[in-house]
Amino acid sequence: MARPQEFNTQQVLRKAMAVFWEKGYEATSLADLMAATALSKSSLYGSFGDKRDLFLAAFDIYRQDRKRDMIHLLSAEPAREGIVSFYKSLFANLDSATSHNGCMSVNQAVEMAPRDLRVKAMVVEDFQTIHEVLCLAIKRGQADGSVANLSEAEDIASILVLAFPGLQLMARIGAGAEAMTNNLNVLMAHLD
Repeated sequence: MARPQEFNTQQVLRKAMAVFWEKGYEATSLADLMAATALSKSSLYGSFGDKRDLFLAAFDIYRQDRKRDMIHLLSAEPAREGIVSFYKSLFANLDSATSHNGCMSVNQAVEMAPRDLRVKAMVVEDFQTIHEVLCLAIKRGQADGSVANLSEAEDIASILVLAFPGLQLMARIGAGAEAMTNNLNVLMAHLD
C-alpha cells in the first residue's frame, strides 16, 4: 500500500520555483531542491518525476501567477493607467532580494527555450498572452481616450512586447529607479 502524501504540492512547487527562478535550471541541483522543499530525493522524484518535470510544473505555477497579476493590472480604468501600472510592476521591487531574478519567462527564453521545445512553447505562449492582453487594453484605452495613439492596437502592443524583456534585463542588471522611470516614460510615449 502506498504511503499517503504528507506535503502540500502547491507549496513544494512554489519553493522549487523560487530556487529555479533564482539560480536557473542548469545551476539548480537536486540538493538545492531537497533543501528548499524539505523533501527527500525519493519523495521529489516519486511525486514530480525528474528534475525537468519538477521544473516544468514549477515554471507553470510562475506563469499562472504572472498571467493573473498582469490581467488584474491591465484591467484598470482608464486603460492607460493599467498599462503603465503593468510596466511599473516590472521594476517595482528594485531594492528587494529577488529583483535580480528578473522575469522567469525571459530567463527561460535564453536558458532553456533554444534547446527544449516544451519550454520554448511555454515562453512563446507567455509572450503571445502579453501581446493579446496589451492589445485589449490599448483598444480600451483608444475607446476611453486614455490612449491617444490611434494606430493599430496590434502594432502598439508589438512595440510594448518588444520592450518587455529589455526593461526586465535593465532591472536585472541593476539599472536604478530613475533610469527605469525614464525608460518607461519613453516607452509609454508610444501611447500618445
